[in-house]
Amino acid sequence: METDWESYFVVKPFFRVDPPIFSLDTDVRHIALWILNAVEKKRRTLDFLFEIVHDKRSLSQRDRSLLQALVFGVLRWRGFLDTIITYFSNIRIEKIELNILNILRIGLFQIIYLSKIPVAAAVHTAVEMAKSSSTPWTAGYVNALLRKASVNYQKIPLPDPLKDPIGSLSIQRSFPRWLIEKWTKRMGYQETEALCDAINTIPPITICTNPLQTTRKELAKDLQHQVKNIRLTTYSPNGISFFGPMTSIPEMKAFKKGWFQVQDEASQLVSFLLDPQPGETVLDACAGLGGKTGHLAQRMNNSGGIVAVDKNEKKLFKLSSEMKRLGISIATTFSYDLNYSLSKGLTGMFDRILVDAPCSGLGVLRRNPDAKWNRSKKQMKIYHEQQVKFLDNVSSVIKPSGVLVYAVCSTEPEEGEDVIGAFLAKHSEYTADKTLPGLPVAARSLVNDHGFLKTFPHHHNMDGFFAVCMKRGG
Repeated sequence: METDWESYFVVKPFFRVDPPIFSLDTDVRHIALWILNAVEKKRRTLDFLFEIVHDKRSLSQRDRSLLQALVFGVLRWRGFLDTIITYFSNIRIEKIELNILNILRIGLFQIIYLSKIPVAAAVHTAVEMAKSSSTPWTAGYVNALLRKASVNYQKIPLPDPLKDPIGSLSIQRSFPRWLIEKWTKRMGYQETEALCDAINTIPPITICTNPLQTTRKELAKDLQHQVKNIRLTTYSPNGISFFGPMTSIPEMKAFKKGWFQVQDEASQLVSFLLDPQPGETVLDACAGLGGKTGHLAQRMNNSGGIVAVDKNEKKLFKLSSEMKRLGISIATTFSYDLNYSLSKGLTGMFDRILVDAPCSGLGVLRRNPDAKWNRSKKQMKIYHEQQVKFLDNVSSVIKPSGVLVYAVCSTEPEEGEDVIGAFLAKHSEYTADKTLPGLPVAARSLVNDHGFLKTFPHHHNMDGFFAVCMKRGG
């Protein structure tokens, strides 16, 4: 008998921001400039902005690669680039117009990190961008600064690592000082240095095989001549990693046929932790674009039911499209804000619930380097309180002996251990499950004595995640 989910999930209003209006110049650097300006103005996420670009422009593989190199490179090294700009500028950096500041960053990044682009070409394009987007005198300012920096940037004074180790690491690895202080206090200097180096490394593209359509072996065979450095993931039996695809992912035949979805190995392990079974009723409480929804349905052999909930209707529309591509028919979507309590009519309705909660994203800085510049200490408390609230609001709708998995793409204690401690203190009916029957044997080394699964970029070559499986008493 099918459940009428519509009667339980009442759509809650949420704040919409219309996509920014823009025009894209023929030069890739102008597109990169538009993205960087939009990110800093906090208009949208990187993924959303790149999606707008690809919807409006058909870029060659070469242009697509350069665009990604410029945007991600500037965001990874923004702190170090700004240190250089500060040293050579006769205008205080906070007084520099954002558009000009990002032109300087793009120019400097090319000079320092992209050896195939001649210095003269990098300076020239930056000057031309300044001419077309600001007052006339700024072109001379950009030209003078970049020319001076190109010759002397390696000679600028930096903090002494012995006298100011935090400052030295912060600038040379390009991270906010508060974050370096936080990490060194918890992990020590050398561990933090290794973590920073891993985050600043370009990560592989990791995909999850769709076993409803193919096998990992067949998928790897299909992709081996289309990508570079392909390998099977160590911990997830569904994962494949690679670099340098010859075409964009959506253009690949295997993608169009629904053979895989893009999903980091750490994210894949969360579905194994929940271990949904065919025929069960599952709630994906913060479904987003449906990466985990798809994997859960595959684990269930497309049998049973998944209710995918998110407050963003646009994301749910894309989720539905993604399920069709993957050949999944058991997912039903509803717009709902988990800051509100769920209907009492749902009490004891679900066998398993996944709360992949909104978080700081500090575990996925390899892929989203913009996050390190728009996060703060104060936000950690806000995330913590919201995460506990989300768990509270779903705790009653799990069946007796049901399973609740909490996951975040962060390894910060405020969003991991502290959230679970606060939740279990209020809900004695739940206990952390340490048996984890669905977790692959290879991944059990990632689980500590408390039953917490934790992954780190510098130790496991995957995103930083925290996840725990909790069982409700019978």
